[in-house]
Amino acid sequence: MTTPHSTDGDDRPTAGFATRAIHAGQDPDPTTGAVVPPIYQVSTYKQDGVGGLRGGYEYSRSANPTRTALEAALADLELGAAGFAFASGLAAEDTLLRAALRPGDHVVVPDDAYGGTYRLFARVFGPWGIEHTPVDLTDAGAVSAAIQPGRTKLVWVETPTNPLLNVADIAAISALARGVGALLAVDNTFATPYLQQPLALGADVVVHSTTKYVGGHSDVVGGALVVADGAQLPVGLEGPTGTTHLADAVRFHQNASGAVAGPFDAWLTLRGLRTLAVRMDRHVANAQRVAEFLQAHDAVTSVIYPGLESHPGHELAARQMRGFGGMVSFRTGSEASALAVCGATEVFTLAESLGGVESLVEHPGRMTHGSVAGTALEVPDDLVRLSVGIEDADDLIADLDRALAAGRGA
Repeated sequence: MTTPHSTDGDDRPTAGFATRAIHAGQDPDPTTGAVVPPIYQVSTYKQDGVGGLRGGYEYSRSANPTRTALEAALADLELGAAGFAFASGLAAEDTLLRAALRPGDHVVVPDDAYGGTYRLFARVFGPWGIEHTPVDLTDAGAVSAAIQPGRTKLVWVETPTNPLLNVADIAAISALARGVGALLAVDNTFATPYLQQPLALGADVVVHSTTKYVGGHSDVVGGALVVADGAQLPVGLEGPTGTTHLADAVRFHQNASGAVAGPFDAWLTLRGLRTLAVRMDRHVANAQRVAEFLQAHDAVTSVIYPGLESHPGHELAARQMRGFGGMVSFRTGSEASALAVCGATEVFTLAESLGGVESLVEHPGRMTHGSVAGTALEVPDDLVRLSVGIEDADDLIADLDRALAAGRGA
């Protein structure tokens, strides 16, 4: 199908997001006419003579038609040149770092990054000789001061961040990174390509845990990278294929390291991607109502949600995003009350992860962000994080009201 990826002359797709999410990279099967791409549950492919590959397929670590469909769809929706699907979000991050960094390099990271990302930088790549500096990404001056010209090869951005939902100015940070020949990588997991498109704002590569909103049903683990058209490796670096193209280096490392998405996982993720637009509309609407309820509740000391005018990044988020997302964090005044709230919900399920159709509640300090305890990234112990699902908003609010009442006596 050509319509979803047709352009109006400036290389931007003319069809709407929801149309492209359903059709991009997903032509009907040429053999049967099946409207959903098949699951090619296969490891190897018959060759038409030595080196005579059908459609470029020889071995499913290198390429698989189901994964190709997902990668094409993700690249289209992020307005990128090439997409790559992985076995997890951290596998995607690991591949990018191996492709773009060398021992002795320096990285700027958020001072409230996802705990798993920080663990990867600090405990996996740190011993490999990669140094990192945590910084408040909402302060462009602080980002500029943290950059070490000649050594900083990557600026890592989450926006909104996990779990404090800070909003970074992608275009401004892109200018700083480009000024020193560094890459700008943006983790777009919380926003999704429906709400935010970092490549259009100057990022070189977008990172996703597709486990979250892209998959959307808490039934598959995956990750992805989408590389911008023309994106180059950090200045002075040549990739393993002899070029300076970032996509070439990522493609080589994806195959060489092999942490790829399996066919069934790719199919499940693609299934979720098709409904991303309608799900995100509901996530955003529900999150706004939940945030406003919490803001008015006397058992809550503060609410963190970019959709509230009280959020310091509200105006930037309104310019940079289509909507404010489905994640809400709030504080209760004490660790004991936060833990009591987490343990008292019934509609909200106490669990890690996020972005599924069901609502989840967690205590970051004890759960997802336990790995940053005692570091500059440590989160407040009274913080509660909500992944607001697509249930009826009235039921979610009633559940939180009951839980907050239970937390009062803690």
